[in-house]
Amino acid sequence: MTSTSTPPGLTRFNTLEEHAAYTALREACASTTWAKRLLADRPYATCEDLYAASDAAMAELTAEDLDEAMAGHPPIGRPKPGDPASAREQSGMAGASDALKAEMLELNLAYQERFGHVFLICATGRTGEQMRDALRERIGNPPERERAIVRTELGKINRIRLARLVEED
Repeated sequence: MTSTSTPPGLTRFNTLEEHAAYTALREACASTTWAKRLLADRPYATCEDLYAASDAAMAELTAEDLDEAMAGHPPIGRPKPGDPASAREQSGMAGASDALKAEMLELNLAYQERFGHVFLICATGRTGEQMRDALRERIGNPPERERAIVRTELGKINRIRLARLVEED
């Protein structure tokens, strides 16, 4: 079922001045290529059209583009100071025990050593234990498998952030 009216947040995004829209997209995802692709495809008739464009752009990111996107994400358990998005998304770690936080730090460092980038997971709705378990499981992946998982997780994060951008007033 398709709605005939465009949500106010999507209308606002579609009509933002180009630099402001680009800035908003870069806050959702640090990839310049991804942001430029979504910007070029404006206006979007529906939120689903925007999400589909995001997914398509994500699928086409080069290894360098993916590195740029990942560089915008802080390690799990250490959200960027002053960044409400990463703090909200990682809220499952907020009440974690000191032991869990210490274990996540150790695992994050081992993961970064192995793969050369931050452990990326769509943390929204996950507990600290679930994130730790995913990290434990994924650290043994071959690099090419892990890269595919990272791309999928980043796509999920981008959709959540885009929804917040266009669906909220």
